[in-house]
Parts: sequence; C-alpha cells; structure tokens
Amino acid sequence: MRKQLLFAFCSFCFFNIYAQTGDSTYAEKLGYPKGAKVVILHVDDAGMSYDSNEGVFEAITKGVATSTSVMMPCPWVPGMVRMLKQYPQIDAGLHLTLTSEWKDYRWGPLAGKDAVPGLVDNEGDLWPSVEAVVKHATPDEVEKEILAQLARARKMGFEPTHLDTHMGTLFGSPAFTERYIKVGMENHIPVMLPAGHDKMIQAQLKFLNVQLQQIQAQGKMLWNAGLPVLDDLDNNSYDWRIPDSVKNDDAKLQRFKTAKYIADVKQLQPGVTMIIMHCTATSPLFQFITDSGPIRRGDLLTMLDPAFKKALQDEHIILTTWGELMQRRMKVGKQ
Repeated sequence: MRKQLLFAFCSFCFFNIYAQTGDSTYAEKLGYPKGAKVVILHVDDAGMSYDSNEGVFEAITKGVATSTSVMMPCPWVPGMVRMLKQYPQIDAGLHLTLTSEWKDYRWGPLAGKDAVPGLVDNEGDLWPSVEAVVKHATPDEVEKEILAQLARARKMGFEPTHLDTHMGTLFGSPAFTERYIKVGMENHIPVMLPAGHDKMIQAQLKFLNVQLQQIQAQGKMLWNAGLPVLDDLDNNSYDWRIPDSVKNDDAKLQRFKTAKYIADVKQLQPGVTMIIMHCTATSPLFQFITDSGPIRRGDLLTMLDPAFKKALQDEHIILTTWGELMQRRMKVGKQ
C-alpha cells in the first residue's frame, strides 16, 4: 500500500525543491502556537467492509483516532453512512477510490463503465494498481469519477469534511492532481495535500531524489482559495513488518504496534501532520479479502492503547480534525 502511494507521489513531484526555511508552518497560519505539533490521526478505508467500519468506529469513539474517509464505490458504504448520521461528530471525508486492489473482492466506478472506460480493467472493475490507472485513464475520466463519488455521498446525505486519495492514485500524474485540487476548490472542500516542510515525505523518498516544488506551489494555491493545507504526511505504518510470533496474539500485537507508533510520533516536526492508518476489527472472514489483517488490527489496537494516548500527551501532540482545520482557516481569512 505504501509503495503504491510512494509511486504515485514520485510521479507527481519532479521540479526543484522549494524550501520553507524561515516560513511559518501551516499550523501557525491556522492560529496554533509557534512550534506546535498538530496531528490528524486518520483511518482510511471506511466502507470497504463490515470489519473496516467496525474498526473505524472503535478507533474514533473508543480510541484516539480523529478522522476517517469513505470509499464510496465499496459494498459497505450504506452501513458506514448510517453510522455517520448516528454519530455526526465523527470527522469523515471521501477516500476517492480509482483502484480495486484485492483479488477476490472488488468494485467498479460509480460514473458507469461506459462513461469512464479508461478506469475499468478486463474484469469490469477499477484497475488494481496506480500504474495501470495512470497508463489507461484520462484526466477527464478521473474528474468524472471523483464527481460521481462526491455526488453519491451528497445524495446519501453525507457532506465530507475533506477529500483524500486511495493508494495515492490522484498523485499518480500531475494532471490527475490538478483535477483533484480543482474539485476541492470548486466545492470548497479541503484536500489532502502535504505542502509544507514535508520532512517525513522527503525522508521516505530521498533515495529516489524526489523534489517537491510543484506540490508546495499547489498547496499555496489551496491556501489562497481559503482551504487548510497540511505541512506533512506520515504513511509509514502499513510497511512495518509484523513478526509471525506476534500476528495472532492481540496483547503482543498491541505492544509491538504501539511501540512503533510511539517512535513514529517522536519524529514529528512542528506543523499539521496527517498520520494514515487502517484500523480494522478483523473477523475470521477478513483474511479472504486481504492478508493485511494483522497490520490493520494492530493499528486499531494502538488507537485503543492507553500507552499511546499517554505518549501523545508526553510529546505535547495537539490532536485535530479536518473539520477543525477548516473552521480555523475560515477564521484567519486572507494572510
């Protein structure tokens, strides 16, 4: 999963580096104290399955997670939207979905297969990889599908707090990213775009010599359109290899994953950072969707762990949501 996001992000970032040295962080621009570490603990893949929905709900209502986003083409979206209506305090956006990556559990485009043929593979579903979407789909098709997913959400009475991108597909090509940002600005919905100092992303991508000038310019454009912007994005957790001796023991899995997350938050720089995870209350059937169950269950167990909550306090982390960021952006006005 992280490799797909890295591919997408690498495909997008290709100009000279734009350093923010001396500039204030977006957190400061939003009114947080200088040096504040502001974090969105975000759960991806709501609506993908029953287990996914249960994990989202537990992580946010019983744990420390603060945000989620919904995969609108997926089978368990009605259940997730009903949950959101029952608990309107849950911060939920759209996890814009242009891929269908699992072998035996798949979904197609909401715009209709005839309307977006470049998004559809030979099984009639969305392509399984970012690379395939970039190769076959046009920007017009991408925008059409984004709008169809937003339209379904609104038809169901669900107004998203933000837009983000499943597997990083909308970072797979600059043209895709332009349409993603365009839809966000036209609908005045915040867009997940890390465009500040990007310390964690640069650390992840430095072996590819990726440079970030263009994405930071896009961030300034979003800010000038009245939308909040992230300083950084943390997508490490999906690639933390879980030892076999830990996978089937919840107590060991929780200790292992919590230690990883605590080490991760200690590396955070000042600014607004979105930490991505995939909290899932895995049942025996989840293994027939994906073998990533232990990774996802470990994320959930960490969000429920008092030790992680204490670590956030010890590191003086300020937890936030997309909804709060948008409220702050509206208050500060033009800067």
